[in-house]
Amino acid sequence: MAIKPTKAEKKQNYDAKLCQLIDEFTQILVVNADNVGSNQLQSIRSGLRGDSVVLMGKNTMMKRSIRIHAEKTGNNAFLNLIPLLVGNVGLIFTKGDLKEVSEEVAKYKVGAPARVGLVAPIDVVVPPGNTGLDPSQTSFFQVLNIPTKINKGTVEIITPVELIKKGEKVGSSEAALLSKLAIRPFSYGLVVLNVYENGSVFSPEVLDLTDDDLVQKFAVGVSMVTSLSLAISYPTLAAAPHMFVNAYKNVLAVAVATEYSFPEADEVKEYLKDPSKFAVAAVAAPVAASSAAPAAAKEETKKEEPEEESDEDIGFGLFDE
Repeated sequence: MAIKPTKAEKKQNYDAKLCQLIDEFTQILVVNADNVGSNQLQSIRSGLRGDSVVLMGKNTMMKRSIRIHAEKTGNNAFLNLIPLLVGNVGLIFTKGDLKEVSEEVAKYKVGAPARVGLVAPIDVVVPPGNTGLDPSQTSFFQVLNIPTKINKGTVEIITPVELIKKGEKVGSSEAALLSKLAIRPFSYGLVVLNVYENGSVFSPEVLDLTDDDLVQKFAVGVSMVTSLSLAISYPTLAAAPHMFVNAYKNVLAVAVATEYSFPEADEVKEYLKDPSKFAVAAVAAPVAASSAAPAAAKEETKKEEPEEESDEDIGFGLFDE
């Protein structure tokens, strides 16, 4: 007969396991486990088996083990986990891709009925249609201000009704109605609250970012740096091209307003002296482009035209007998 470990031995084993996982894994998902049953949690463990480990436990025990382990190893990055251990939470240690692991965890959700006193995580809307209830139940719907009619001996809901709003507590009447209609409006599973990676903590929304999102955010950042640099006249790599262009415009304006000149300014001064050159330059460019196109087309047609075979190539002349 196996001897059951004492309470102190269980704590020691748990502490050793937690410290081992922290040393072995650099990526941790902090998940909320409200309304998650043991069978559901076992299914999640089976689905993540291979490159991930799910560890549940008391927050005080986890905080104590992490704090002592950080002092022993001198790695204070572990301490960033302590503020995250609030509420009914657990830890998923993984070596796989964080986004894939998060998506795998989200698959294991189970439908649940609306119990009295439960805070609704989503809006609950009762759809219109036949309820299958007999006409004696109409008074029940009237209490909840749900418009109904009798159709073929059963109660039918006329329009969709928003029964419970997100964040509200489920009342006894709402819970009874949803039970009668066999509606299980809520679904529960492990919800990723925070992501820990090599000492850094960030929101799980970061995992949904794509390469296009990163490029867009980088472009916005560069634009902001450029605007700030130009506003305070501080040279940066992003603002340098704009500064050179602005400086050239200033020098060109000075050259036009004074007798000082340089080759680029001479051309501008000629245009200002004779504005008709603007029209000539504007017309010349399209004409050059249009004339070049037919010429290129003619050359292509010449290349594509097959050469006619001569009689000599065939092997006899016109007057050969």
